[in-house]
Amino acid sequence: MILVTGGTGLVGAHLLYKLITSGKEVRALYRNENKLKHTKSVFSCYTEDYKPLFNAIEWVKADILDIPSLTEAFKGVTQVYHCAALVTFDPDKYQLLRRTNIEGTANMVNFSITNPVEKFCYVSSIATLGSTLNNAPINEETAWNPEEDNNLYAITKYGAEMEVWRGTQEGLNAVIVNPGVILGAGIWTYGTGNLFKKAHKGLKYYTAGTVALVDVEDVVAIMIQLTDSSIKNENFVLVSENLTYKTFIQALAQAVNAKVPKKLANKNLLHIAWRLDWLRHTLFGKKRQLTKYVSRSLDSETNYNSDKIKMALNYKFKAIDKSITEIGRLYLTQSN
Repeated sequence: MILVTGGTGLVGAHLLYKLITSGKEVRALYRNENKLKHTKSVFSCYTEDYKPLFNAIEWVKADILDIPSLTEAFKGVTQVYHCAALVTFDPDKYQLLRRTNIEGTANMVNFSITNPVEKFCYVSSIATLGSTLNNAPINEETAWNPEEDNNLYAITKYGAEMEVWRGTQEGLNAVIVNPGVILGAGIWTYGTGNLFKKAHKGLKYYTAGTVALVDVEDVVAIMIQLTDSSIKNENFVLVSENLTYKTFIQALAQAVNAKVPKKLANKNLLHIAWRLDWLRHTLFGKKRQLTKYVSRSLDSETNYNSDKIKMALNYKFKAIDKSITEIGRLYLTQSN
């Protein structure tokens, strides 16, 4: 039995489809029944006749922070894909980030140790990797620097990785994937899917930084191959291409038949924007849209290297321009 957390999120939903269509016995956790619609939407991107596949999954209502519910969920499990996480850069959410990303992962690791789990696959992020001088490529050997001004999401994802590595010291066989920004179809209300929605409505600006991108189908395929392999206790950067935000944003617009943004939002404009966003949040309680850390990343240039996974699995990533075009087409189809 394979256990998947985060099955109503982008990575988890695409993973579930690949596993169930491969004839695997799969159990998936969910917290909110309303979010199951996201998984169905992802499945519908692959086939119109998705209901039998969706119903073939053993859905279990459980929370990674709720020990009793996990006790039942782990019965008979031999492989675990831990995709569940809270993704936010809002400083007000720090304690919730810690509980979900660190404590939740610790619970998953502990149950995997005490149950006959043969392999544990954790979905982390390139956010847990350090920085380099002179924009040298960042890879698995680029150590996290706790002295840097790291964003809160990165801190909690790094803490979650430490729980996984702690589990390996206690006998757990694990692999960690560190994907860049994951592009995928089916969930359009948040995450990268929402970028296609915003591009369709019209974007005026692009920024000067770079972004590390990877297709969700690549992430899922690599996760399955690593989990089924003899590789253990290693982490892998998953980035297909490093693009400028200008190239990325303009490609998004073209993919959804929208006007291409031609104005540069420079560093000064971004500084003003995140401060106005903070003021809007403080005075009116509006949800944060742009934090200091997000604005900084939009203007920074970084370069990530995925040679390790390419060599380990002889893997070839899908071209990002092809990914964007395909996802844009699916967005237009599902939004009509």
